[in-house]
Amino acid sequence: MDSQSLNVKDDDESCPIPQVELTVPKTDDPTMPVVTFRVWVLGLAACVLLSFVNQFMWYRTNPMSLSSISAQIAVVPLGHLMAQSITTRKFFQGSSWEFSLNPGPFNVKEHVLITIFANSGAGSVYATHILSSIKLLYKKKLAFLPAVIVMTTTQILGFSWAGIFRKFLVDPAEMWWPGNMVQVSLFRVLHEKEKRAKLSLSRTQFFILVLISVFAYELLPSYLFVTLTSISWLCWTAPKSVTMQQIGSGQHGLGLGSFAIDWSAISSYLGSPLVSPWFATANVAAGFFIFMYVIVPLSYWMNIYKAKSFPICSSSLFMSNGTKYHIDSIINTHFQLDQEAYATIGPIHISNFFAMTYGLNFAALSATVVHVALFHGRYVIS
Repeated sequence: MDSQSLNVKDDDESCPIPQVELTVPKTDDPTMPVVTFRVWVLGLAACVLLSFVNQFMWYRTNPMSLSSISAQIAVVPLGHLMAQSITTRKFFQGSSWEFSLNPGPFNVKEHVLITIFANSGAGSVYATHILSSIKLLYKKKLAFLPAVIVMTTTQILGFSWAGIFRKFLVDPAEMWWPGNMVQVSLFRVLHEKEKRAKLSLSRTQFFILVLISVFAYELLPSYLFVTLTSISWLCWTAPKSVTMQQIGSGQHGLGLGSFAIDWSAISSYLGSPLVSPWFATANVAAGFFIFMYVIVPLSYWMNIYKAKSFPICSSSLFMSNGTKYHIDSIINTHFQLDQEAYATIGPIHISNFFAMTYGLNFAALSATVVHVALFHGRYVIS
């Protein structure tokens, strides 16, 4: 049986989304080994490494994040190295337990599964915020077992919700995820062989050229000249003016007129504008403009809820007079709220921007439910 007959393809199946139709191949080779020794070694290593690095870097003011695409690229040479160096000997040959550490060349299915492993550990655990707050802010110790239970519970809860909503968010052909199209294209570049046309670049050559260019580009603002991360020229015109700092600062103000050449700063509000469709990018940009340059300034300079007593943009906690609120001063020795101390010191205040951000997040949750009910309610019910 030749290799072409092993590719199962159904030309009648077409995706209603043009981007998916052009990107995702319809062929399959069922003879490719999938759950191999290479998958377990490289997949677990990528999962643990990305989990550690992203959680470690999360505590920085400007955290660095490594996505599963980093592992997707890094494991390619390692996979091919293991395919060439590990023995092809079959263990327990002739029995139902027969297996081989090296079943053949490193293939795309192994690569995809390794990337799934890496992606499962790429995101930081949200419950770590709780544990970090207890240790760093409240100076308390939490036993190992309760800490593991808290973190495991939140993770399992997330996977459970994902499984419950799979038939709504994954199975329908209309539910496509633009970020995945980038990874699918990268898989094809790294594994499919193509003939290069004369005086043109192949997809692999183009990928390597872009990779080198981006590395050289990011080297300047990220390491050699970090000031380029945020250039607030309005602040330079009046360095002693508080109002000008509030308007022009890209880190502590509205960032009006501030610009950056660091791609992480450019794409921070959406992840990557090159991946998301135009309507999504425009929608987020419009919402950002209305929130950042209309709602926040008006509520601040109209002094709503005494907003001028605190910085315009800050995530810190404040007292009524604008000084920093020491949260440990209202916690007793039993790690409970001290009612008397709280009554004496006064309630906690937050900045105008911080309050608006929380309100917007809660509004977005409600808006998502209402949007689905209005536009897709019939489909969900059916």
